[in-house]
Amino acid sequence: MPHLVSDTALIFGRYARQTLRSKPALIFGMVQPLLFLVFFGPLLTDLPLGGRAGSWQTIVPGILVQLGLFSASFTGIGLILERRTGVIERMRVTPVSRLALLMGRVLKDVVQLLWQSLMLVCVAVALGLRAPVLGVAIGFVFVGVLTISLASLSYALAMRVASPQGFAPVINSITMPAMLLSGILLPMSLGPRWLDIASHFVPFRYLVDGVRAAFTGEYGDGKIALAALVATALAAVAVTLGARLFQQAGA
Repeated sequence: MPHLVSDTALIFGRYARQTLRSKPALIFGMVQPLLFLVFFGPLLTDLPLGGRAGSWQTIVPGILVQLGLFSASFTGIGLILERRTGVIERMRVTPVSRLALLMGRVLKDVVQLLWQSLMLVCVAVALGLRAPVLGVAIGFVFVGVLTISLASLSYALAMRVASPQGFAPVINSITMPAMLLSGILLPMSLGPRWLDIASHFVPFRYLVDGVRAAFTGEYGDGKIALAALVATALAAVAVTLGARLFQQAGA
């Protein structure tokens, strides 16, 4: 365990420094969520979106989950490029733990997503968001756990796909339906009943509902507890499967 922790910290430091040197990666990763926030959010400010939540308390949690969903799912592209340039081959000959090669990357992605989430919430506050600090913190925890889950699977898939051209269609075919059925843009309760029922089979819906409940301070209605249960189960399955596939691929 001490060896795994130190190796994970080593890998995390390497990729954190690499990300900090690439300022555009930090900035442009937020472009799409900010566009939704600035150009889509004001369209809904005067519309009844259901429940006691205000429009910004409904929109911002969805955008946070969207940020985690898309950013974490596409992290594997960088690993594919490293494989093609021989970086992974050089890492294989070192004594660094193979699991640490995965978890160090995932930890960097979590820190990066949380930083971007903080910036996003600051912009949302300037636009009119009002939410309890505890609720925002709970939302960040859910985004972090979601990032751990999806980044682990993304890196595992990247070890088995030869090129970004083969990687992107697989991710898009999963993330787009997940986004539409999770209620990221609007609560699924506003849609027809069959669509609302179908959305209950998408685990991300429970995360969106939990973050929205946290942003309105509704800590006791069960949505946050259910979201925590789903997020924990998803992370446990995703990290276990992702680590196994990552190691089997000879990382």
